Amino acid sequence: MREQTEEYGPAVLAEAERVLALLRAAELRVVTAESCTGGLVAGALTHFAGSSDVTEGGFVTYSNGMKQAVLGVQASTLAAHGAVSAQTVEQMAEGALNACSSAGVAVSISGIAGPGGGSVDKPVGLVWFATALRGGPTCADQQIFSGDRVQVREQAVLHALRLVSARLLHL
Repeated sequence: MREQTEEYGPAVLAEAERVLALLRAAELRVVTAESCTGGLVAGALTHFAGSSDVTEGGFVTYSNGMKQAVLGVQASTLAAHGAVSAQTVEQMAEGALNACSSAGVAVSISGIAGPGGGSVDKPVGLVWFATALRGGPTCADQQIFSGDRVQVREQAVLHALRLVSARLLHL
């Protein structure tokens, strides 16, 4: 697999372009809250000129302290479930919406991209996602991706974009 750069693979770019079109059709704006992907989802969306009409921006909250301070993730959630959990990504997505009043949809990601940091319960490649709609439910999803750090992060970006597309298609 190629080294991760500012350029994205064709599947990621196609899905990002689809998300932008769906956001325009729904007249919604998106905000991202990313941990293990470090802003790559926001980067894929803003790859396209004119994306500012539906993309608010993103939060990169890699540390637990940033998740708490910026997105309002509860210390008790982190203590009980860890940073890589459904509960944490749900609070991240909801916190991003709370911090960005003009956004109507949020996507969040937290995972273990590797090569280290995994455990029996939370292996390398485990990534949790959440999508939140303003005035609607927040939905969490988990995936376990294979490959090296670059591959896990790229797969996570693609999956996050697909989750946003799915939520927008079912409005």
